Amino acid sequence: MNLRKQLHTVPPSVPTASMADIAFLLIIFFMLTTSFSPERTSVQLPESLIQMKVTEEASIIAITRDEQIRFTSGEEESVPLSGPEELGLIVKEIIELVPSKEFVVKADRNVRYEAIDGVLETLRSNGANRIGLLTRPERRLVPGEE
Repeated sequence: MNLRKQLHTVPPSVPTASMADIAFLLIIFFMLTTSFSPERTSVQLPESLIQMKVTEEASIIAITRDEQIRFTSGEEESVPLSGPEELGLIVKEIIELVPSKEFVVKADRNVRYEAIDGVLETLRSNGANRIGLLTRPERRLVPGEE
């Protein structure tokens, strides 16, 4: 009579049931932490001491160094415009739908002021009341630094 119990050895394995959970958690993490910017026009922003927050729903008007105007309502990629007249038509349509819509002008620091003034005047004449200028914080010099 054999009184010894037979040992059943279970072959080693890696539990893969939770791998799918981990993959989905990583996907959700990256989706939540990645910021989407519809306006990617590269400009050198002017410096400013005063900074204010802009709502994420703001429309962005970019003016490049060669005075090309690009527009995004804040929800899609920016598109080039033919000039202030086309911008005026778009702004008028947006203001009719959302009267409190905020507009941000993102102009290169080397653009002539006349181009910026033309865009600002177009915004004001078509009913935009909430207008901001995008700047970067002014770099303060530390004593002894030049």
